[in-house]
Amino acid sequence: MEQQLLARMEELAAEINRYNYYYYTLDDPKISDKEYDALYDELVALERESGVVLPHSPTGRVGGELLKGFEPHRHRARLWSLDKAQDAEDLLAWNQRVRRAIADYNTKNPESEPLPEPTYVVELKFDGLTLNLTYEDGVLVQAATRGTGTVGEGILAQVKTIRSVPLRIPFTDGIIEVQGEGIMNLSVLAAYNQTAVEPLKNARNAAAGALRNLNPKTTAERKLNAFFYNIGYADGVAFATHQEMIQFLRDNEFKVNPYIVYFDSIEDVLAELERIASMRADLDFLIDGAVVKLVDMRTREAIGYTDKFPRWAVAYKFEAEETTTILESVGWEVGRTGKITPVARVEAVELAGVTVQNCTLNNIGDIERKNLKHALGTRVFIRRSNDVIPEILGKADDEEGQEIVFPTVCPSCGTELEQRGAHLFCNNKLACKPQIIGRITHFASRDAMDIETFSVMTAEQLYENCEVRDPADLYEITYDDLINLERFGDKKARKLIEAFEKSKERDLAAFLFALGIPNTGKATTKMLADHYRSLDALMAAEPEELVGLPDVGAIVADSIAGFFRDPIIKSSIERMRSLGVKAEAEQPAAISQDSVFSGKTVVLTGTLSQMTRDEAAKRLEALGAKVSGSVSKKTDYVIAGESAGSKLVKARELGVTVIEDETELLKLLGLS
Repeated sequence: MEQQLLARMEELAAEINRYNYYYYTLDDPKISDKEYDALYDELVALERESGVVLPHSPTGRVGGELLKGFEPHRHRARLWSLDKAQDAEDLLAWNQRVRRAIADYNTKNPESEPLPEPTYVVELKFDGLTLNLTYEDGVLVQAATRGTGTVGEGILAQVKTIRSVPLRIPFTDGIIEVQGEGIMNLSVLAAYNQTAVEPLKNARNAAAGALRNLNPKTTAERKLNAFFYNIGYADGVAFATHQEMIQFLRDNEFKVNPYIVYFDSIEDVLAELERIASMRADLDFLIDGAVVKLVDMRTREAIGYTDKFPRWAVAYKFEAEETTTILESVGWEVGRTGKITPVARVEAVELAGVTVQNCTLNNIGDIERKNLKHALGTRVFIRRSNDVIPEILGKADDEEGQEIVFPTVCPSCGTELEQRGAHLFCNNKLACKPQIIGRITHFASRDAMDIETFSVMTAEQLYENCEVRDPADLYEITYDDLINLERFGDKKARKLIEAFEKSKERDLAAFLFALGIPNTGKATTKMLADHYRSLDALMAAEPEELVGLPDVGAIVADSIAGFFRDPIIKSSIERMRSLGVKAEAEQPAAISQDSVFSGKTVVLTGTLSQMTRDEAAKRLEALGAKVSGSVSKKTDYVIAGESAGSKLVKARELGVTVIEDETELLKLLGLS
């Protein structure tokens, strides 16, 4: 009976670990959550009945008892640090050293087969905690931090909670050490911080702190991930190239990041490094650079190591995206919806190539959640991604600072503020200057009514000098009103009047977006226009009717219905229509059934040179395509322009057809 129990436990453990591999490593679930839970519950029950927990049991991933301390672990093979290249000049200097070392070896070893010309592999440099996993006869028996490179700390219980780490692998012929990086995905961090009593400052610290936490249950709560990229020690297996080693990792069910590219020239490597830097902000995990390695393993062994670094690899460091500085003050800005946003002034600091002095704090709830209420004058972590305003992540130490005082009245018009959830709002829509200017500027923007030459400065001038208080007022402005304004000559005045007239032809989707309906964006307003095809029909829609539409929940439905029942909004729309604004639904183009895109799901990413992504999307839809915002197994084509990021990486991982040649795209769209 006991043997039967153990046999069934072995069977369940193998089955569940296999499903974990498909779900967490390949992102390709094979069974429903309900079926998975039934198998898992059966295994838990059998372990309880037998009193036995297999070493590779998936139940060990939930985190066991509190540990007393970390035991030192001596690595079988040293974990090396990497020399750093800060710029192109450093990388080229590294390459010259590599070429000299290869030439020197070939000169000194004339009897041996010459080392080949160097070729290169480029991988992402993950910003987490280095892991060294030991497998013995296919079973995970130890996991350790890097430590000194020779001795690390044993963190097996913590690493077992990472579901993308295999507990058992197909290779069963001895001992291997596999190296990788433990990380916390940025989306997981954001979700964790939504409900956390103590929000985590950043993904790197979150991962490192979880893996070095003596309570594995805490580690499990962080839902960490891991990528693997090297085999430091192996019994009875060797590799001729980097490709062979990576394939061995994949064959043994390790999660390997899909981004690995190979080059024959260092010039191509430099070009690729620039591309990686541009896609950095699109990734769902932190990287602080890229790693450049030689592909040929015999060359690696021949040119060897310095006292500190392998000669055959170098880390190309990107500009830091995170640093600390002093929080000096907090001001309050009024947006077009009346939302009051705190903006922090910090001590000037260099970050990601720019001087940072202002940072976002999102809202008062964010300030309290990040424990920043008493942080004025203290040191804080800040992070900058892409070109967006940097964000304050949290306090850098436990020092108590001066209090950030929340306003009770609007800093612009003095109206008493209302708190809704985590936000403060000024409800004075008719007489609060920043709200009015914000609404008018949004109304005129490119994706809205696309009023050419219009800017926030124009909105301010019209507010001050022409009494523009509502978007409808724009269509009553005359040439005589404009010609008297500062910086307005005859040409500019006529051009703006023409732009007002032209905007009256904008379609219903653009008009709805221009109105600035709370809790809606471009995608939602386009869906509303496509569904109702009439402004009057949408304005009459009840919340119960709206909530049945795609991506419209109760809050969004109430926002839409409430917006169109506001007498001020209704009056503004009536005036605009009487002044010639059509706001009519775009007539659907005849769908071509013989296009390669007909009935296919297409994702656009990156920047196209011949047209905007919106224009490309409309042409694709006219050819019968469904244009999606995310890549999945159901995606048929990904169209990748310049600076394409994580969507392109995922497309390649899933084997989705990628169109990168814009000339080919134009042909497929019937434009050339």
